[in-house]
Amino acid sequence: MITLRKADERGKAEFGWLKSRHSFSFGSYYDPAHMGFSALRVINDDWVAPGAGFDSHGHRDMEIITVVLQGAIVHQDSAGNEKILPAGEFQLMSAGSGVYHSEYNASQTEDLRFLQIWIMPDRQGGAPGYQQQHFASKPGLTLIASPDGRDGSLMLKQQAHLLRVSISADEQLNYPAAGRKLYLHLISGELKVDNFTVNPGDGVMVSDQTDLQLMATADSEALLFNLPL
Repeated sequence: MITLRKADERGKAEFGWLKSRHSFSFGSYYDPAHMGFSALRVINDDWVAPGAGFDSHGHRDMEIITVVLQGAIVHQDSAGNEKILPAGEFQLMSAGSGVYHSEYNASQTEDLRFLQIWIMPDRQGGAPGYQQQHFASKPGLTLIASPDGRDGSLMLKQQAHLLRVSISADEQLNYPAAGRKLYLHLISGELKVDNFTVNPGDGVMVSDQTDLQLMATADSEALLFNLPL
């Protein structure tokens, strides 16, 4: 079964300094039909005003992935990490038994845009962890995170994989789905999936399929989550 979640159906939050779109229930947005998908719990599409950001706040027992689409983030956490996360890089913070962190727009003049992703771990506790990496752009699939950190990917505390998808216009990509759930979040471009037209911000949920067939009608970039049943 393939289900399309349109971008304009997502939850919304507006705080002046922050504009956010929530693919799943988050904060004051609650929708019992969209509480997550398999181990994928949060995809927030955030726009942050110049110089603004999230003050120090805590997390535990969550795998938190951040990818900057525009600008850069200043990151600080209670484990002693002080980092700049620029556009195009991926950050994975394993909250473990507990960690506090803050995130700010590094620019005083330009907006920041990033995706914040939460994946529920398959084990609780343990020391917090921090990983950050640049992955070279290439056509097709790039493995970003995996349970074993293979091929230089970030190591995820869940039997799940995150891949970046880059497809040129008029090209097709097939990805095996048997025995797994898949979730696709389109960042840019346009894709045809089954009988659906997928636009930026849309999500595609895939269950009980042998494969996922993507056809690009424009140069496209997406995140693809390979998740347990």
